[in-house]
Amino acid sequence: MDRTIPMLLIGLVFGGGLGFTLAAANGVTLDGHDHADPAHHGPAATAHAHDETLNLPAGPDAPALSLVLHDDPGGGWNLELVTRNFRYAPENASRDHVPGEGHAHVYVNGVKILRSYGPWLHLATLPDGRADIHVTLTSNDHRALAVNGRPVSATLTVSN
Repeated sequence: MDRTIPMLLIGLVFGGGLGFTLAAANGVTLDGHDHADPAHHGPAATAHAHDETLNLPAGPDAPALSLVLHDDPGGGWNLELVTRNFRYAPENASRDHVPGEGHAHVYVNGVKILRSYGPWLHLATLPDGRADIHVTLTSNDHRALAVNGRPVSATLTVSN
């Protein structure tokens, strides 16, 4: 009996599993975004770091953020990101910093779930019990924004 096809399938399964394990161990996520490789981030690669902060001075032009959670009659929740002195700029994501623009990073219970390129997003589900929703405003190059050393962020807690 020819064993070529079964051996090929076994090789694909083990090879795929090994490749997935190696990629995950080296910072590659399922969306293909390699956090370990600065070259992946385009022209702003030298400034792109998810754990860095861009500190801005306080004043009338300083960015600010608050959150409002709305029940969605169709299920889940609609999260409103209310900003001041901030413009969402999805066309400039992963590029150089431009004052007053960027995007938001959204976390649930400390786990980043998405980037937001606008003031509204839908949360279809949240973990049972207590869920802490935390949002940070970030520059185009993904540095967290801060004003006088205080992060431009907001958190709200949902119990369901």
